[in-house]
Amino acid sequence: MLPSEFLREIAETYQLTEKEQAVFLAKFGTDKINIAIANELDIGDSAFSTRLTNIYKKFSIGGRGPGKYSRLLNFLTKEYQKSHPHIDTPEDDLDIEALVQEVRQKVKSNLQERCGKMRVLDMTQPIGLSDIYTKVNILEKITGRKGLSIHELLQDFDPESANFDRHGLGRTTEKRVPGFDAVKIYSQLIVLGKPGAGKTTFLKYLAIQCSKSNFLAEKVPVFITLKQFAEIKNQPDLSAYINQLFTNCGVKEAQTAKIISHGRGLILLDGLDEVTEEDANRILNQIQQFTNQYHTNSFVITCRIAAQDYTFENFTEVEVADFDDQQIRTFATKWFKSKQLDSADDFIKQLENNKSIKELATNPLLLTLLCLEFEDSGDFPVGRAELYHRATHTLLRKWDNKRRIKREQAYKKLSVQRKENLLSEVALTTFERKDYFFKQRDAEQYIADYIRNLPDANTDLEALLLDSEAVLKSIEAQHGLLVERARGIYSFSHLTFQEYFTVRKIVTSIDPPLEKALQNLASHITEKRWREVFLLAVGMLYSADDLLQLMKKEIDALLEGDEKLQNFLTWVNQKSMSVEVSYKRVAIRAFYLSRALSLDFDLSLDLSLDFDLSLSLSLDFDLSLDLDLSRALDLSLFLDFDFSLNFSLSRAFSRALSRDQALNPELKQSLQQLQEQRLDSEGDQEQFQQWWKTYGKVWTEHLRAVMIKYRNIGHDWQFSQQQKELLQQYYDANKLLVDCLNSDCYVSREVRQEIEDTLLLPIAEI
Repeated sequence: MLPSEFLREIAETYQLTEKEQAVFLAKFGTDKINIAIANELDIGDSAFSTRLTNIYKKFSIGGRGPGKYSRLLNFLTKEYQKSHPHIDTPEDDLDIEALVQEVRQKVKSNLQERCGKMRVLDMTQPIGLSDIYTKVNILEKITGRKGLSIHELLQDFDPESANFDRHGLGRTTEKRVPGFDAVKIYSQLIVLGKPGAGKTTFLKYLAIQCSKSNFLAEKVPVFITLKQFAEIKNQPDLSAYINQLFTNCGVKEAQTAKIISHGRGLILLDGLDEVTEEDANRILNQIQQFTNQYHTNSFVITCRIAAQDYTFENFTEVEVADFDDQQIRTFATKWFKSKQLDSADDFIKQLENNKSIKELATNPLLLTLLCLEFEDSGDFPVGRAELYHRATHTLLRKWDNKRRIKREQAYKKLSVQRKENLLSEVALTTFERKDYFFKQRDAEQYIADYIRNLPDANTDLEALLLDSEAVLKSIEAQHGLLVERARGIYSFSHLTFQEYFTVRKIVTSIDPPLEKALQNLASHITEKRWREVFLLAVGMLYSADDLLQLMKKEIDALLEGDEKLQNFLTWVNQKSMSVEVSYKRVAIRAFYLSRALSLDFDLSLDLSLDFDLSLSLSLDFDLSLDLDLSRALDLSLFLDFDFSLNFSLSRAFSRALSRDQALNPELKQSLQQLQEQRLDSEGDQEQFQQWWKTYGKVWTEHLRAVMIKYRNIGHDWQFSQQQKELLQQYYDANKLLVDCLNSDCYVSREVRQEIEDTLLLPIAEI
């Protein structure tokens, strides 16, 4: 590197433009690589290349390839040596290049041994890092420092909407930058991330790729676990520690010094958050001094978000982005391939079918947990609550314990058990209020209200608030279950965890008593956002009898006060009793209710009732006929708006006519007459459309009359909008009740039979 004053003089002598001078000074006055220079000057790669080419031309440096840089550097060095004979010669530059290659080769096997494998959680054997590594993306703006309001965070996040995306809680619109590009662009980088975000894996992979000359080939990688460095008894400084690491690989002390002094080190410092409070100041000072003294090297430090109060003025902070769908698929594919299992596609399919579980997969550590669970049985546990318990246990205790990391307790009386209780209190309070995002001061108040009742708690208000702030930051940094989504605004890291801890609070409730807590839960039966809570609750209760009965009572009460809707349910029951079929009566009631409301309703109460009522080929003749007629009526009602439905109408009508075994002569004759009245739809389309506009309404009403007369179906109930909404709620709530019955919950035979016998009946029949 040459002094900027000298380079400016040369630039003026050779008449470089202002823009060319900027590139010239950075290229020959610093050790920054091209992409970093272009980024710093805010220009594209093309503009940078053009200016560099013009510079070479003005110095009469021709030809192609990297040799032009060496020739111009050689010329500039000789010019500078005329007045500064002590400067390194180009031969010294060639020496350092050779030294980099030599040292990198010597440390390669050691780095492979230290960084080439990973073994986490309950893995029975290590796995090759390169076998499963998935490219890391980073966010250049720290999520928790964005100045967004709760209203802005809630945009497109409505759990009551039909197209609700559970991932919306942590969605970010920030541009994702490949992690390797960030390391190239920023020579001093701090990579922040939630627990299990993949920070260490990323750093280890950087080290291995650099040692193989696949990344920053002009550098020598140095991987340091800061926890291990901090715990060395004689407390060496960072320079001495790096020298010892290199000495162990056969590198001479003078060679190590030359590598570092020439800025050829890629210094990777992993786990700043894992350094104990006792050692923190010493290690922070060591890093600060070393990076200031040897600033020409490249540095990457990893740390959990909110873990430390530190300031490295010359470092750029970035955040590891959650995995997106493609990264999840890539990781899973590599994982199962490395285990020689053909399970990746099934794994991805199961994730897509379980949105609440898929939420967890955005975190690499929890994705690993999911892969381990799936690896054992080829499926996820039937009881999702058990899976969520393992996930929270992993974050609260297991992840640190496996790596023998002891962290300072922000509040000495707050054990893991009490943290779970605290999170349960916060979850239920915020979930009931629909507070998916909540202000930091509110979170601290919830925490203060909890810890003030603990033994030996400091009840001084100011001290209590300070303690609650420390606890909040501890839970965020150490466990990642609460995260800062914007400046001063928090949420649970996943909606799944908020739901899980909400249920945990309900099923372990003492105040209020469990009976009252379950009654309060049942009152939310029509709210879509409580669906997952119900499904988890029946699985976490020792017996789900009481909750299921309370749910059934709430469902029956939905239509109790509306005479017309009660009459509709009476008709559903009567119709179900009038047909001779092999299915359970509750299934037949479900069938006729769904057809009357034009819904695809599939109620499966147990293994003996496991079929899709919308598939006519699997139905008995009576149901098949009614299904075809109902579809024909539905299609004819919509034909005015979409004539492309005519083919489906013809097919449904023809199928109904073909059910000879179920057709009585009068019905068959009436249907044949309707068939003859219809203009041939396969002829002139324009002519058919004109006919339908003139006669379609009369034809449809005639079909309805035939269906009512001979099959007692097709009634035009003329429900009001409010009644339609009530019926939709009734439908959804019954579907949820059936899903709960079919989940991995314990329910007595008597209660199961009682619910099955009275499902979808009017109040008078219950």
